[in-house]
Amino acid sequence: MSWARALAFNLMFLGWTAVLGTVALPLLLAPRPVVMRFGRFWSQGVLAALRVVVGLDHQVRGLDHIPRGPCIIAMKHQSAWDTLILPVVLGDPAIVLKRELLLVPFYGWYARRAGSIAIDRKAGAGALRRMVAAARGAAAAGRRVVIFPEGTRTAPFARLPYQSGVAALYQALALPLVPAAVNSGLYWGRRSFLKRRGRIVLEFLEPIPPGRPRRELMVELERRIETAADALAREGEAARPVPP
Repeated sequence: MSWARALAFNLMFLGWTAVLGTVALPLLLAPRPVVMRFGRFWSQGVLAALRVVVGLDHQVRGLDHIPRGPCIIAMKHQSAWDTLILPVVLGDPAIVLKRELLLVPFYGWYARRAGSIAIDRKAGAGALRRMVAAARGAAAAGRRVVIFPEGTRTAPFARLPYQSGVAALYQALALPLVPAAVNSGLYWGRRSFLKRRGRIVLEFLEPIPPGRPRRELMVELERRIETAADALAREGEAARPVPP
């Protein structure tokens, strides 16, 4: 049954993306906020399909930790689900993503036009400068900037070194930094065909105020995110239904 549900969802996902993305192509000429609203509608459709077809729901905790104005959100990244939920929860986020994703048909076209911040990880210091400049513009427009500090998806209980991009944003923008943990990898793993029923939890943690020294910031950020992510993974494992 898990394979059948996953197949049905994947077909619905591809169909929804292709049909909606084709019909809405004229929106690529519309103002950026309009494109973001379209992207949010697309994400809501995918999440609804996950809930109905797969039985995979979600819960968001700690929304009161997110400042009303611009801020930086550093989020653990385990699944493609993570990028789906952000426009739904945050409204108009500026998400830092790999430049290669802008080449993906439909998704990349709309992500670029919606104001995502693309970074070429091979371009070194120049890429960091461009990322900071784009993030500064997004924050000036009142948007929240989201970055995945490890730079890629990791499995539950796994971790990679935190990259310098999050510290560069923190120092340059002088904004509160909100850590965020998730256990999405338990249900929708990296490059995994299967999507398992259950409930993903996304948790926003208490903000780190601006002004911390770089080394102190990185140690504290990693400690908070990894501790919370491991706790959510254990919680998810204890509650995850056994596949039929």
